[in-house]
Amino acid sequence: MSPVAAADRTGPVLAWVLERSHEASARQVPALIDEAARRLGLTGTRLYLADLRQLRLVSLPQLAAGRPETAQAEGEADERAESLDIDASLAGLAYRGQQVQLSRDRTIAWVPMVDGVERVGVLRATGPALDDVTLEACRTLAALATLIVLSKSTHNDLLVVRGRTRPMTLQAELLWAFLPPRTIGTSQATSTAVMEPAYEIGGDAFDHNFTDGGLHLTLLDAMGHDLAAGGASAAGLAACRSTRRAGGTLADIATTIERTLQRWIPDRLMTGILAHLDTHRGEFAWINCGHPPPLLIRDGHVVPAALERPAQLPFGLGYHTQTPPPLHRARLQPRDRVLLYSDGVTEARSATGELFGEDRLTDTVIRSMASGTTAPEALRRLVLDLLTHQDQRLHDDATILLAEWHPAS
Repeated sequence: MSPVAAADRTGPVLAWVLERSHEASARQVPALIDEAARRLGLTGTRLYLADLRQLRLVSLPQLAAGRPETAQAEGEADERAESLDIDASLAGLAYRGQQVQLSRDRTIAWVPMVDGVERVGVLRATGPALDDVTLEACRTLAALATLIVLSKSTHNDLLVVRGRTRPMTLQAELLWAFLPPRTIGTSQATSTAVMEPAYEIGGDAFDHNFTDGGLHLTLLDAMGHDLAAGGASAAGLAACRSTRRAGGTLADIATTIERTLQRWIPDRLMTGILAHLDTHRGEFAWINCGHPPPLLIRDGHVVPAALERPAQLPFGLGYHTQTPPPLHRARLQPRDRVLLYSDGVTEARSATGELFGEDRLTDTVIRSMASGTTAPEALRRLVLDLLTHQDQRLHDDATILLAEWHPAS
């Protein structure tokens, strides 16, 4: 097929996929994308999703070629979960750098699957020597496949289970159900987060959300590592969102969280940071209740004590029910980054008792991003370093959230 013909067929083929995707099951989606690829002149595709900890890329079951619409074919799917190492494969390189990777003979392309700025997985496309026009069609097909997969992952366990390598604790299941995508972004700002231990997370939780002209950030750390801790953090996120969506301020959110804990989960302490970034003017406002202070990274360096303010009491003591904690403000510069973290990061100890520490935390992030690494990849590498430091077993929840202000003008 000539480049012109391929380009002309892309639109109708994508429309065909979209029309059939509405009634397709999650199990039928990979074959639907594969059939679309064949109509574009490729010889086949396969979809790989990143696992929860972003260590492996795991393939989705593939139905027999040419039978994407046959419900009976679901029993004939290839159930093998091929797994590729994100740190040691061409597919992983495409995922890490969010760039298409080609085999030497240009017959295989690994195309990133990205939802906005959130990394989801990769699409493997095969065919005769892949030219630029065909690769552009592959990118578009991968984007559509990503949207279809995510739309079905909310109500189909196949897509969720393929992203897990072991069972999840009850409190972790509760918290992950409340959490937003790990990475969100616009032309004005980007926010990305990671959490470990992913399958046993207990009391940590994060939230980030774009409002009209602003970016809201929340990081909570409930005392304990049991279901009550997970419930406290989940209730804290619900109180935050309910108040924010009703037009409440950060002070209102703090008061609502305090009252919620006092009424429903008494005797459970929780530290937290509630913040708002004005994405037009760069004004950063925050409330800190017993949490490690935010860190300001500017021009590749941490600005000493830039966001340190007098510590306030944690949530759960009843102190903030009537008197909300003070609101702090700071003006950011374009390209500034704000780093929020829980104490499980800096207090992680090696076998010899050495703390991971704040310096190592910031140095790892700064060095990664100075080399051109994206923020999500920098935090992924940071978690790998943290796990290595503590012999692959964290004894406390570790959550990191990194927000960057990059105004378009």
